[in-house]
Amino acid sequence: MNKQIDQVFISHLIELRKRIIIAGLGFVVVFIALFPFSNRLYQLLATPIGRFLPKNSQLIATDITSPFFVPLKLTALVAFIISLPLIIFQLWKFIAPGLYQQEKKLLLGTISSSFLLFIGGITFCYYLVLPAIFHFIGSIKPDSITMLTDIGKYLDFVLTLFFTFGLTFETPVIIFFLIKFNFLTINTATKIRPYMFVGAFVIAAIVTPPDVLSQTMLAIPLYLLYELGVIAAKIFIKQNPQT
Repeated sequence: MNKQIDQVFISHLIELRKRIIIAGLGFVVVFIALFPFSNRLYQLLATPIGRFLPKNSQLIATDITSPFFVPLKLTALVAFIISLPLIIFQLWKFIAPGLYQQEKKLLLGTISSSFLLFIGGITFCYYLVLPAIFHFIGSIKPDSITMLTDIGKYLDFVLTLFFTFGLTFETPVIIFFLIKFNFLTINTATKIRPYMFVGAFVIAAIVTPPDVLSQTMLAIPLYLLYELGVIAAKIFIKQNPQT
């Protein structure tokens, strides 16, 4: 009996190693393909702030190695995001055989929606939030101050916002599961809407830079995504609204 358990455990480890190797190779291939374009990728990332820099100026590098390592870091992150569907698929292939059909549908829908929502959060931040923030900062700064920034600090700032908005856009999935597993009822989720609206601004004030514009641009989508989660629960979850 113990021998059979050991064989099953070893076979799972072998399968897990196989999936990790495939996922790792996928990331490496994408990274190698993107490496020649690392500087272009950073230029693309810098586009939102480049429109608001003084004429004939650009981002600066205060560290000797920054011009090489900062674009390299960005390229690795982009490669990871691009290869993420393959990584998720390999994870799915590993755990799917042990799931029931209903569990497979739930997990597949969760993974797909979570990935799309995260990418949606990043896209929203890049095209709307970043230009609005830099325009706001540029409009209120004193004329005696030139708005320049280090490429490393700019990357860290942007990635922090990307991660923040990416996680924020996961709100519908979180609300759906809270209702799905009875941590929250649809009736209660509907009643606490005013508190969630205020809470969205509180959360935005904590996780975003200290300016009203970026906080508002996070709080409003956060609340709307909460409503989306409640709507999805009403559609897909059979629950007594009186509970």
